[in-house]
Amino acid sequence: MREIQITDISLRDGIQSLLATRVRTDDMIDILEVLDRCGFWSLEVWGGATFDVCLRFLKEDPWERLRRFREVAKNTKLEMLLRGQNVVGYRHYADDVVESFVKKAYDNGIEVFRIFDALNDTRNMKKSIEVAKKVGAIVKGVLSYAISPVHTVDYYVKVAGELVDMGIDIISIKDQAGLLSPKVCVDLVTALKSEYPDYPVHLHTQTTADLAQMAQIKGIEAGADMIDTAFYSLSCQTSHPPGETMIYVLKEFGYDVKVDAELYKKAGDMFREVRGKYRKFDVLPPYPDVGVLLHQIPGGMITNFINQLREQNLEDKLDEVLKEVSRVREDLGYPPLVTPTSQIVGTQAFMNVLHGERYKVVTKETKDYVKGLYGKPPAPIRDEILRKILGDEEPIYDRRPADLLDPELSELTEEAKQSGARTEEDILSYALFPVVAREFFEWREKVEKGEALPEPEPELEEGTFPDKAPVEFNITVHGEQYHVQIAGRGEETAGGRTFFIRLDGRLEEVVLQPIREVEVSGTGYEISEGAPVQPKRPKPRELGDITSPISGKVVNIKVSVGQEVKEGDVLLVVEAMKMENEIHSPVDGVVEEILVQVGENVNPDEVLIRINPKIR
Repeated sequence: MREIQITDISLRDGIQSLLATRVRTDDMIDILEVLDRCGFWSLEVWGGATFDVCLRFLKEDPWERLRRFREVAKNTKLEMLLRGQNVVGYRHYADDVVESFVKKAYDNGIEVFRIFDALNDTRNMKKSIEVAKKVGAIVKGVLSYAISPVHTVDYYVKVAGELVDMGIDIISIKDQAGLLSPKVCVDLVTALKSEYPDYPVHLHTQTTADLAQMAQIKGIEAGADMIDTAFYSLSCQTSHPPGETMIYVLKEFGYDVKVDAELYKKAGDMFREVRGKYRKFDVLPPYPDVGVLLHQIPGGMITNFINQLREQNLEDKLDEVLKEVSRVREDLGYPPLVTPTSQIVGTQAFMNVLHGERYKVVTKETKDYVKGLYGKPPAPIRDEILRKILGDEEPIYDRRPADLLDPELSELTEEAKQSGARTEEDILSYALFPVVAREFFEWREKVEKGEALPEPEPELEEGTFPDKAPVEFNITVHGEQYHVQIAGRGEETAGGRTFFIRLDGRLEEVVLQPIREVEVSGTGYEISEGAPVQPKRPKPRELGDITSPISGKVVNIKVSVGQEVKEGDVLLVVEAMKMENEIHSPVDGVVEEILVQVGENVNPDEVLIRINPKIR
């Protein structure tokens, strides 16, 4: 009787695929304790988008989440998804960052690293594999699956050979978009087991088009040894097969599965209660997305993609953008759509639709990809696209991209500490996401000083807040729109009146600085005169009025007032849809005024920088 090992992926890819990764640690701890007693080979609970989302949206320390998980899970190996040289970010980081991150992840509780590269360029996986093996971890070397003329069975067998030579322990097929058919799964697993008989084969197959259960069964029949599943209340749609069902079926076929299905269902029952708290992000229709076989956008991205289009008030453009995704992917040499290439292709497709002209505006990441700074594309990039994006510049495909990067950690350590970093883990958070980490450190300090409300929501004295919340409006927080209700009033300060608000039911404390008095009907409160609010930035009128092509957050300003600039120079960088968009000068001239600061949110109809054009 052949044993089949199972990894539960609910608390990482389940929440990422179905709930935009927004689930808080406190809502997972008790469920993790149950999962730990089920008998899984491992529990994937960290990595992927969880690191970024913890800092950016949940205001949680991702390292503390991992430590809490490790304290609870005493019986089962903890696993993470690592993006190779991208670590858990969206660009390539220097080798010293990769090395330090892998070591700290292991020290804090990760025993299994599932390592992939979006382009299957194994040069980008070499350093992380090397370090993970050195510290004593188990490594799953990943084949990122895609459908294209170049992604054949022979192609994947070759990539697997390169990973085996690097010392991996397990060959992992990563079907992040739910594209792997039963027929191809049989062919691929058969070839891998024939070529590398001593290596277990692992199947990570998402249920987007409802192929995954069939692919898993046929893959196991062909010799696969391990599968990923989610408990039933976080399964299907763009997630993974329900583990309870797969265990039942596998046992019927005579396979040995040591997972306790009843206990597994208990974890799923517990999450049913939790899932309702996150209905804002529960946006997917209750039926399969067979369109994924064309657009190939992975489950982990599609919920975020919908929310990001909503933030730009462009939800009605979703079908048009999805069609453009397929065109852009073909233009760029058929990269598998997995982080960060899914964001690169998706954002570029969005830009093409937004501006009504293909590649009129090109993101920094698209240019870097075309140049070769993410690795070698699976197929040649169309020459006309290459020239339109790079001009006369030549791409660099014959070198490992990380070899072009200088060490980063020593140079930014002091900068990170000045921004609020206290530990080596904090410094790594800053290295990966400097603006987001700085905001988190500032928030953490305010909580410790009692100037901000921590999560979870504190116990409140009876009568502190009114029973009703009659004042409602929309507000953008960290680039995301929330429905807001005023819950009560706090103390008056020199900077304005403290109010307690609920963001989709979550309590926050804010300081409002109104510019006029207004009677708030039904509350008995009067908002007193406060400091003036910064006026809305002016609309663009002149050639030198610089705007952003997309709503987002300013993460870098490259110029200063009085500085001479030339046409094409980068003026500032705006982050949107997880990508950095460089804003270039349309003219030669002198910077006359800068109307934004790093960290501020901006919109396309606002002047960010004014340039006095030089008359030729």
